[in-house]
Amino acid sequence: MTRNVVRPWITGEAVDLFEMAKKFFDREIPANREKWEKQHHVDRSFWDKCGELGLLCADIPTAYGGGGGSFLHQAAIQEAYARLGDRSWGNTIHSGVVADYIYTHGTEDQRRRWLPRMATGELVGALAMTEPSAGTDLKAIRTRAVRTGRGWRIDGSKIFITNGGSADLVIVACSTDPSKGAKGISLIVVETKNAPGFTRGSVLEKLGQHGADTTELYFDDVVVPEENLLGAEGAGFAMMMGKLPQERLMIGITAVNATELAVAVTTDYVKQRNAFGGPLMDKQHIRFELAECATLAKVARVFLNDCMQTHLATGLDLPTSSMCKLWLTEIQCQVVDRCLQLHGGYGYMTEFMIARLYADARAQRIYGGTNEIQKELIARSL
Repeated sequence: MTRNVVRPWITGEAVDLFEMAKKFFDREIPANREKWEKQHHVDRSFWDKCGELGLLCADIPTAYGGGGGSFLHQAAIQEAYARLGDRSWGNTIHSGVVADYIYTHGTEDQRRRWLPRMATGELVGALAMTEPSAGTDLKAIRTRAVRTGRGWRIDGSKIFITNGGSADLVIVACSTDPSKGAKGISLIVVETKNAPGFTRGSVLEKLGQHGADTTELYFDDVVVPEENLLGAEGAGFAMMMGKLPQERLMIGITAVNATELAVAVTTDYVKQRNAFGGPLMDKQHIRFELAECATLAKVARVFLNDCMQTHLATGLDLPTSSMCKLWLTEIQCQVVDRCLQLHGGYGYMTEFMIARLYADARAQRIYGGTNEIQKELIARSL
């Protein structure tokens, strides 16, 4: 639906992956979107199909069941998916975060236990960081993990967890030594099947992203084996910070595609909608609004492309990754809002794509580190 989009960073075999993923998503997403939004999660059969096509864990080596690619391949899949404006599928967490953490920081046994089944979709992964009293300020988390004779005993709760309702594998950020602050945070993997003390809250009713599986998770004396500690004890905070550029780039991909889609659907709408004796597109104000929105979308795409090419070549520095997340999500919200206005009353109807884009966009400025935090991180680099 979007037009004249240039993605120079998608190169080599990633081009074929992008095209294959695009055809698959073009067929599956429109056919299932409304169902997913009503039930608040994608079907497990969709995860299975994605696993069969190699759309899960694309950057994990083939020795562990993955696609044997790199972040480029993971990003190409996200590009193909984000074009359609859907926000139901939690693959950026499953493949881009959980699987990546396990491969980067896990033991050989952990890799072989979990990654092959994540690559097929048999296991769905989630990352449990946020708590009712600790969001962006991860150092304030209260979920505790204490060593016992049987391993680790976890107590606490998490909120706003993507894939939380269906996750089979949850990486839980725990305080293993509260006296050390950030250096006392560890990551421990909880296998949710038959885990006494582990419960899921009801699906959270969100402003947007209704198809996304987002829940609260509760840990009441949940005991997991010693070997489920991911990485070194106390290294959790540093591990989570280490992948921030890639996580912010994935948010940027979503933001830019939503911005481009908003301009495209609005252009189509104003060409077809008649008012005051002719198509809305004949009105200078409408044309000027769209011209500005299209320009912002173009600049956003160029910035994203530059960030992607830099990251793939040399690695993106943290301040620029913050700029990427900050500016692209702000532009997304601005453009989508202006495009909704051009739809008039119809823009407020959820049957129109622009209404869904509007509701889905707002969270982009919150998760992944609030935009206010991104400003602080950028300022520290000046």
